[in-house]
Amino acid sequence: MRRVVRAFWGPRPEPVEALAGRWRQTVEQVSQLLPEVASPVEGNWRQVHASGPDTACAPDELTAVLLVAQEAEAWSDLTGTGLRLLCTGEAGWAVELSGVAGGTPQFLLQSMVMSVDAPHGAVVPESELLTMLASTWEPDFGDVTDDDTLDALEDDAGFVVGDPVVGRSGYLCSARAVLIPDGLEASRRAVPDGGVLLQIAASGEIDTVVSVYEQLRDAGALAPLPRPLDRPTL
Repeated sequence: MRRVVRAFWGPRPEPVEALAGRWRQTVEQVSQLLPEVASPVEGNWRQVHASGPDTACAPDELTAVLLVAQEAEAWSDLTGTGLRLLCTGEAGWAVELSGVAGGTPQFLLQSMVMSVDAPHGAVVPESELLTMLASTWEPDFGDVTDDDTLDALEDDAGFVVGDPVVGRSGYLCSARAVLIPDGLEASRRAVPDGGVLLQIAASGEIDTVVSVYEQLRDAGALAPLPRPLDRPTL
């Protein structure tokens, strides 16, 4: 089963060394939280390229890899620097990290998206992975979701791709957290940056996700960042 763990934010210009540090921390934490995929000792991460074969990418090479990615994209200072890493582990396990960060876009959000494939019935620490992305990337919002949930949110609740959203778990930055309505049927856990992690539903409980999404949206907790973008979070 595939699920995605995602984090999104607005413009936040950063030097490549800072981006490499965030990427390195992400890779190391994934290796700790998903040892079936990425060995904490060996890792075996590979960089996915737009064309040509994948290439090995060790955590201590991330600064150089990101510099090459910046040089290959003339507008990276505006759009952000993109990178895709893949690690395949034990039978049925794989994780891909796809991120765009460090830029000053006016309309499209910066992001880190983690896709996790796991054998049927395997336990995946989804909340811990989302918490890790939130603490590492300091996003505006984030979620744990899948295709069926996103389709239901679009069809039944009017969700528009690119707007803030939650899945069966959600993360809201501190400015959004204070707008969470009283009585929301979701457990809350504060994270160190002042944001909140919401545990909303179990896998497959899509109607619950749609209901909570609508309550958060109507309370203003999922208001889109104003365009043109001028800040990383609400």
